[in-house]
Amino acid sequence: MYGNWHLTWNRLLVKGENHKKWVVPMRRTRTVQAVAAPVAPSSADSAEYRKQLAESYGLRQIGEQLPDNITLKDVIDTLPKTVFEIDDMKAWKSVLLSVTSYAFGLFMISKAPWYLLPFAWAWTGTAVTGFFVIGHDCAHKSFSRNKLVEDIVGTLAFLPLIYPYEPWRFKHDRHHAKTNMLKEDTAWHPVWKAEFDSSPILRKAIIFGYGPFRPWMSIGHWFLWHFDLKRFRSNEIQRVKISLACVFAFMVIGWPLIIYKAGIMGWIKFWLMPWLGYHFWMSTFTMVHHTAPHIPFKSSEEWNAAQAQLNGTVHCDYPSWIEILCHDINVHIPHHVSSRIPHYNLRMAHKSLQENWGKYMNEAKWNWRLMKTIMTLCHVYDKEENYVAFDQLAPEESQPIAFLKRVMPDYA
Repeated sequence: MYGNWHLTWNRLLVKGENHKKWVVPMRRTRTVQAVAAPVAPSSADSAEYRKQLAESYGLRQIGEQLPDNITLKDVIDTLPKTVFEIDDMKAWKSVLLSVTSYAFGLFMISKAPWYLLPFAWAWTGTAVTGFFVIGHDCAHKSFSRNKLVEDIVGTLAFLPLIYPYEPWRFKHDRHHAKTNMLKEDTAWHPVWKAEFDSSPILRKAIIFGYGPFRPWMSIGHWFLWHFDLKRFRSNEIQRVKISLACVFAFMVIGWPLIIYKAGIMGWIKFWLMPWLGYHFWMSTFTMVHHTAPHIPFKSSEEWNAAQAQLNGTVHCDYPSWIEILCHDINVHIPHHVSSRIPHYNLRMAHKSLQENWGKYMNEAKWNWRLMKTIMTLCHVYDKEENYVAFDQLAPEESQPIAFLKRVMPDYA
């Protein structure tokens, strides 16, 4: 039986349900559309099924569902105490690494011929992502024991990205407290069906945004979530205003200085292109961390903290140079289990989680099939199926999705 099928955890991995009548045409699969083909477990415990499903999505492993009676504290209690220890030397070494790699990137931009500029921009955008990770640790109080130092370093680290530190911190804390909670998570959500149907113009914009422009969607999130004072509580407003003043000061002073020294093209070369490179990683990391066809968003009544943080977060390995410049931000499951773990201890914490909870964890190595799955399938929220793709709801308007299916490689 052929056609488009949406595979969900709750529907297909229910103990005792009979799936043996379905057959997986794995050898004939050439494009990511095979993700939506019927797949059946070949054993009673569904281990082989999860393996097949993981392969079709571009994941290395899809974990078992965490039992409902496991709490987040149960998971945290298994971590060694050393993973929570702040090491000032390691923290400042990370700052030095980011500063020097960013400076080297700017040097490459200044010397590179035009045909090598994309490589220089890719390096510099990745290096400045390291600034974000340092500010990210400051916001989670895992950079220094001195909280004033953290506020200063976090604010300065975010300035080249024109990210206001305090507004981001307030919103990000809520993301950790409500990860993959349907309405309350302040990171990305699936598209709402009512929103998708509200107007043809908005529908077109959504299809392009969640389709080909998805690797830069964090720009929209940055603009919509961090500069509107109405989005913050009254006790947060003063700190938000200070952060906004710092960002605007950087723009008013820093941008004219760049233009004065290097002209408009210099501003584009030295600031805008690396900034777009940073947002590529910001968007890509975020969607890979929390988006997969089998990972549900749940209402607050159904939500389980341990399942959301351990089961609902994806660990993804990237090339070593990216992991180094971005300070292991993609060792992400332990970070969601406890955001107090400094970035230089994340690998130690991840190893501990693998030893104690490995069968429940989702893991991947970055590949095109993984990206294609996310960008062509994970669109509109559906309670039963988790996601419904745009081209199922509005096939005549989903040419951008059809284009991605044609041009994106499908190897894992």
